[in-house]
Amino acid sequence: MNTLKDEANRCLLCKNPRCKAKCPIGTPIPEVIQLFKEDKLVKAGEMLFMNNPLSVVCALVCPHENQCKGNCVRGIKGQPIEFYEIENYISSKFLESSEIKPVEANKERIAVVGAGPAGITIAFALASKGYKITMFESKEKIGGVLRYGIPDFRLPKVILDKIHHRLIQMGVKIRPNTRIGPVITIDKLFEDGYKAIFIGTGVWNPKTLNIKGETLGHVHYAIDYLKAPGVYDLGKKVVVIGAGNVAMDAARTAKRSGVETVTIMYRKGFEDMTATKVEIEEAKEDGIQFELYKSPIEIRDDGVKYIQTQKVLNEEGKAETVFVEGTENFYFCDSVIIAVSQAPRNNIVANNKGFETNKHGLLLTDEVGHTTRQGVFSAGDVVTGAKTVVEAVKHAKAVAEAIDEYCSSLREQQ
Repeated sequence: MNTLKDEANRCLLCKNPRCKAKCPIGTPIPEVIQLFKEDKLVKAGEMLFMNNPLSVVCALVCPHENQCKGNCVRGIKGQPIEFYEIENYISSKFLESSEIKPVEANKERIAVVGAGPAGITIAFALASKGYKITMFESKEKIGGVLRYGIPDFRLPKVILDKIHHRLIQMGVKIRPNTRIGPVITIDKLFEDGYKAIFIGTGVWNPKTLNIKGETLGHVHYAIDYLKAPGVYDLGKKVVVIGAGNVAMDAARTAKRSGVETVTIMYRKGFEDMTATKVEIEEAKEDGIQFELYKSPIEIRDDGVKYIQTQKVLNEEGKAETVFVEGTENFYFCDSVIIAVSQAPRNNIVANNKGFETNKHGLLLTDEVGHTTRQGVFSAGDVVTGAKTVVEAVKHAKAVAEAIDEYCSSLREQQ
């Protein structure tokens, strides 16, 4: 606590704070720090929660070096303020001890399909306005990618259990192990009196490498592996193909699960990785090895055949990565984990009429979440592709306002 107070006292409380401006959801950082300095923790917690119901999560998993921390004025000539540490402390205290008073549910019934970051945000936002909310979650617990895609050492799942409790406090009904699509259809939801439906089902289908050997028994997809690492027998030596945060999470999880040697294979260099610098450094600290400028071309029973790559300038003067002929080689390993992004499942689209998707299978919406079917809204990864938690929250807040406006217009027509 004293260390956090010292950190808060270093803040310049800028009148035009760059930290707030670079936060996707505009967290009122100077105001929160001032309240923290005055020991007004409840008020600070309320401010954070009202702005971002997943504040406690974002404090742990946001790419802070690109947002608040990376744009702090203090960081120009010295050490930037680590606001996320303060945010985590305040938000954790608020979640543990402060009561959230439910609002009388006297408005329309809304269905929230998917209990990931976007769905949770929508549920909190609309329940606080008096809507009757039912969340439909295909898995046994809420959280979506937060629970089943981010390792416990980065995001303790007890936090999600507390968020679940808060949703219940707000009067939200939660139906676990319930998939919307083939049995409970969109039509059925409307027939049962739901006036609007929100789809936030995320992206759970792994993208493939499209190389020979991907169906072999020792090959796994990272998004599947991270759901339940304990059920996998990976052997002593594992290679992870990919270089995003999911790849780092899979590699670090495998290492912490007892695998002796874990190596990330990537067709480019460190500077091209989509994982954050913090994630890369933490992977190195965990003992993860890296094989760079190597592109897999086939997976075999005893490892991965690859070809060397290199960067060259094309005719337009832009760098591109190409194969180096004659440099095929082999990396011996017991298991392979593929982590090259995810795509949405088309469960709802395939079983319900009126929805349009783009070439990647993502739902088409306008800027505030209207899908091509009236009364159905969407946000989060199922619309944008895999993004950060805070971006999903930002998008969902705007969509919550659009749903409120839509339901208000229905009332006026009656």
